[in-house]
Amino acid sequence: MYNHAPQNYQCPICLGLQGIENNNTLIKQSDFIYKGKNVSALINSFYVKNNKGHIIVIPSDHFENIFDMPANILDEIMQTTKRISIALKKVYQCTGITILQNNEPDSGQHAFHYHLHIFPRYKDDNLYTNMLDKILT
Repeated sequence: MYNHAPQNYQCPICLGLQGIENNNTLIKQSDFIYKGKNVSALINSFYVKNNKGHIIVIPSDHFENIFDMPANILDEIMQTTKRISIALKKVYQCTGITILQNNEPDSGQHAFHYHLHIFPRYKDDNLYTNMLDKILT
């Protein structure tokens, strides 16, 4: 009902979770900072300028978006997000955290596997401008 992945879609996040490293995944196994039974997290190798330490939290099973997500997995994702956010504050000395999660193409969802972004934030870091620059280049 709320799915937009094309037929025969090869999910880059599922490939990364399977340990496949190539240009389709853009995920290196060394990027993973946490692997649990239901939820994993990885540092984004292609971080947005001024926000090094950008983390992506993903379910271990394939769910395209929040509309497909079972409540217990979503709860675990949020608990993992909180733990990682606290760690980012300590490690990166950031003064804020932005949590971003897009559903469906019109929201900017580009990989059709649920994923939640955690950005360490700093005063005048221009996150949204730099994200737009990243999209346009």
